[in-house]
Formats: sequence, structure tokens, C-alpha cells
Amino acid sequence: MQEDARRHSRILRRDAQERRDALVLAAAACFEEFGYNVALELVAERAGVGRGTLYRNFADREALALAIFASELDRIDPLIDPARPMAETIALVVHEGARASGLFSRIAGELGREDRNLAPFRALGERLERMLEPVAAQARGRGELAKDAGAAELVLAVRMAGGLRQPLRGDDAEAQVSAALRLLLHGLRPR
Repeated sequence: MQEDARRHSRILRRDAQERRDALVLAAAACFEEFGYNVALELVAERAGVGRGTLYRNFADREALALAIFASELDRIDPLIDPARPMAETIALVVHEGARASGLFSRIAGELGREDRNLAPFRALGERLERMLEPVAAQARGRGELAKDAGAAELVLAVRMAGGLRQPLRGDDAEAQVSAALRLLLHGLRPR
């Protein structure tokens, strides 16, 4: 009987996680298509859940946006290899994070960004820095990065190069990001 209860609990948790994941995907698509102020009922509808499920998972619109960005970091994190050359890693993060970056650019002006909401957004930036710290350490060791530069500068490089990618698609975006990284990385090299 106890084993049946545990199995049932695992199934419920898995179902809850699937509904939460569906909400995050639906919100990303809706924010991208309609903007940040899209009706949250449409997000719930696209996720195939009710409004109550949406609000049980996310207190407000910003919590939903934060979950989108956090899921993108979850997806990118395992792709980062500190042994890879720094330029390749920055390009990878720019290209893999293009959807989240574009979405953030689209909704940034509409975000409330009240004091209570700044900390979680800062925490996402700090998480990206932690993800890139091993890259910075190895890049410094290989002479690709100045001794006084670190993960914060790599995050800034990603943001700068990612901003170029937004209005472009395909090969044009690849070429622009590559050209920008050549210019940018020259300035990050030790002198």
C-alpha cells in the first residue's frame, strides 16, 4: 500500500512538472508573439491548463518571465565547456540564448522592475556569471583573456554580441556575431 502511495505521489509530481513546463513554453511563445502584457488566460489556454494552475505555479507575470529565463539557462548550462576556446563559448551562448535574449529585449521595457523584482533578475545574471567563471579561468590560463577580466566581462560580451543578433536571422546573424566577437575579443586579450 505504501509503495502505491509513493508511486502515485511521483506520478502527481511528474504531472505537475509537465504542466509547469508547458506553462513556461506557452508563456515564452505568447510573450514573443503578443508582448509581455498578453492575457495570462491565453498562456494557460495554450499550455492546456486552467488559470488556477497557472497561478498555483506563478504568482505573477514576472515570476513567469523569470521562469522562462531560468529554463533557458538550464538548457544552456550543460553545453558550456571551459576547455572550448573563449570565442566559441561566447558565440555558443549568444546563439543558444538568442530566443531568451530576444524575448528579454522585447519585454524589458514592459517589465515592472519594482525593487522586489530586481533581486531575482540580478540572480539570473549572477547565475550566468557562475556558469561562465570556469570558462574565464581557463581562458585566462590560455592567454585568451586579460588577467583582470572575468565572468562578468564575458556576460557583458554575450549581451553585446547578442544585441546584434536580434534583428537578424540565419547566416546574416552568424556573420554579424562573428565580426562583433572578433572586434570585442581583441579588447579582452591581455596586453
